[in-house]
Amino acid sequence: MDAEQADGNGSRRWKGRSLRRCEDDRLLRGEGSFTGDAAPADCLLAEFFRSPLACGRITRLDLDEARAIPGIVAVHDAETLGPVGPSSVNPLLPRAEMMPMFGLAHGRIEAVGQPVAVVIGENRNVVLDALETIALETDGVSGGERQREAGRWQSGDVEGAFASAAHIVETVLDHPLVAPSPMEPRACVAGYDGTVLRVRLSTQTPFRCRDDLAAILGLDPSGVHIVNTDVGGAFGGKASIMPEDVVTAACALRLRRTVRWTGSRAEDLLSATRGRGARTCARMAIADDGRILALEAKLDFDLGHWTPYSAFAAPRNAARILPGPYAVDRIDIRLVTHRSDRPAVNIYRGAGRPEAAMLMERLMDRAADATGLDRLAIRRQNLRPAESLPGLTATGERLDSGDYAALLRRLEIDAGLSDLGKELRRRRAVGETVGLGIALFIEPCGQGFETAALTLMPNGDIHAATGTSAQGQGRATATSQIVADRLHVPVDRIEVTTASLDDLDDGIGALASRGTAIGGSAMDEVAGRFMLCLREEARALGLDTTGNGRPGDSCAVLEGVAHERARRGLPPLSLSHRYQTPHEAWASGAVAAIVRIDGETGDIAVERIDWIDDTGEVINPLLVEGQMRGGLAQGLGCVLMEEILHDTNGQLVTGSLMDYALPRASDMPYEVHIRSKSVPSSANPLGAKGVGEAGCIGIPAAILNAIHDAIGAVGDDALQLPLTSQKIWRALRVGTGNRELR
Repeated sequence: MDAEQADGNGSRRWKGRSLRRCEDDRLLRGEGSFTGDAAPADCLLAEFFRSPLACGRITRLDLDEARAIPGIVAVHDAETLGPVGPSSVNPLLPRAEMMPMFGLAHGRIEAVGQPVAVVIGENRNVVLDALETIALETDGVSGGERQREAGRWQSGDVEGAFASAAHIVETVLDHPLVAPSPMEPRACVAGYDGTVLRVRLSTQTPFRCRDDLAAILGLDPSGVHIVNTDVGGAFGGKASIMPEDVVTAACALRLRRTVRWTGSRAEDLLSATRGRGARTCARMAIADDGRILALEAKLDFDLGHWTPYSAFAAPRNAARILPGPYAVDRIDIRLVTHRSDRPAVNIYRGAGRPEAAMLMERLMDRAADATGLDRLAIRRQNLRPAESLPGLTATGERLDSGDYAALLRRLEIDAGLSDLGKELRRRRAVGETVGLGIALFIEPCGQGFETAALTLMPNGDIHAATGTSAQGQGRATATSQIVADRLHVPVDRIEVTTASLDDLDDGIGALASRGTAIGGSAMDEVAGRFMLCLREEARALGLDTTGNGRPGDSCAVLEGVAHERARRGLPPLSLSHRYQTPHEAWASGAVAAIVRIDGETGDIAVERIDWIDDTGEVINPLLVEGQMRGGLAQGLGCVLMEEILHDTNGQLVTGSLMDYALPRASDMPYEVHIRSKSVPSSANPLGAKGVGEAGCIGIPAAILNAIHDAIGAVGDDALQLPLTSQKIWRALRVGTGNRELR
């Protein structure tokens, strides 16, 4: 995009420009400020005794020897820690079982790794030695798997549709539990001065953490202050208050000392929230001409042994997104959630969207096989037409905008799918095992509100505070572009703070791809109002306001107002705003993937990804592409390698990055072609949609279909995620391989 984009009046435009991230210079110089770096000189160190047992009523917990060790300040279990109330849960699924957390284990063990006691001392080595002396015994009786129907979406005569169908296709997908794996593990530093509990957290929802901590510890929210600076990644794993946060803060209250806990990678893998963990089954009724007559699905989500605040978001999303971009009026979708003797399952990048997309796209390929239709043709025939949007789906969701057929056409042309098909047939003829997969997807991009505030600084610069949080997305850069565009000033005149409780009273943070669509809209609206206030103030102060939005004149007005207010002893001009979205924005996309499989080893190489995405109006194309590529890497990891495993005794098998596989640079596709075909959203004034989770949605579905295409006639039950080389090697010896490419 041109470095000097201008509007019709010759004023520079900042939205739509590929600016490099303003955050990076400080971080590259090692000047980041992360929770794990915070170590006040007088702080105590906390470590947790975690249950080595999977479940059972506590029959013995001996802490006496630990308490007697010199240098140990305190050792607490649930009984001695003091009152700790239940955590809150967002009731997105009123019929699902809510299982709040109470900090430390209360009377029984629910999972391996559950915090049972906390040891606090001034020397970490002494604290670790004390942990070794703690003895725990249980009766070994499991809490049991409790299953509950959490929701059902029904529309039309599904039974009749299946009775009259020419073809019925089915699929089953098991999604393993995966670890969010941010670069910075969780950490917490809490201190209490007798009036205010100050807690520094690595979190993506600081305002919610304040409210949750206050409620759990019986404090007024005004007496809790969350300090939120740099966050080294989150991906949903830092979306909700966690037991370690609560206990560390409770210890600071009790001791009136600063207490610090810094989690390790092993602790995160053992006891942090996980993602995915669902079994999804579906069948689809198909007419002889390829039209979808009805969809029936059962989605079963493992919630672990307690429910974080956002625990119900992923299962709800998976259900309500179906049937994806396709026009299906007759549906019966049953959602089941169940409790297990495992750590909690919460949102993870994509949060239910990948589960829905993979389910539908496997069904579409199987429908193509059953009818003999081309995979593009059967999708094209069943897509919702653009003129039907905005409109309601069979699950009652309001799709705001999009053109799914145009996405598919653009993918077909830009990727050259016809030529790719010919090339793959040629390669198959000489013995290569290759496949082409196609996937379309839609994704909801958040609901609710966000806050923003602008303040005119004494030198004429602008301080912009957004309620959205940052953990690597370039939030400050995009925010500065939105403000600069509205105020007609350079971006370097704008200083941005994200999710700071010093600047804003409330906010949401970074969740559900909502940062730009909702947070950016809050900033856009407050900037528009601020501009009006600025002009009125300039006139009231007798200053010239004839700049007509030209950059230099706008800066002169800002500086003039700032100087004159300061000269008269007036406070800085400031304006805050709370934006409530009227309805949800829905992004969409189309992906094609080519994979090559080594027949001797089963190793998979993703050779090429072609991706057409509709993210609505784009603020910064460079940041958008970065988010898409990052999501692509995590989506690839989920489909090819990532899996948390426990043995039959509930012990974690994948307890380090030697055992839990994450994608590396060498696993990335050889070629990635990303293009945009955007339809502005009607859900917000920016016309923006989400992008942060898109790579985890369409990419896995396309790769999964490509692998099935390469392997041939292997039933879905025989090929389950993650698609490791061992599974592929076995499947190659079951399937036909090299089936006819359509």
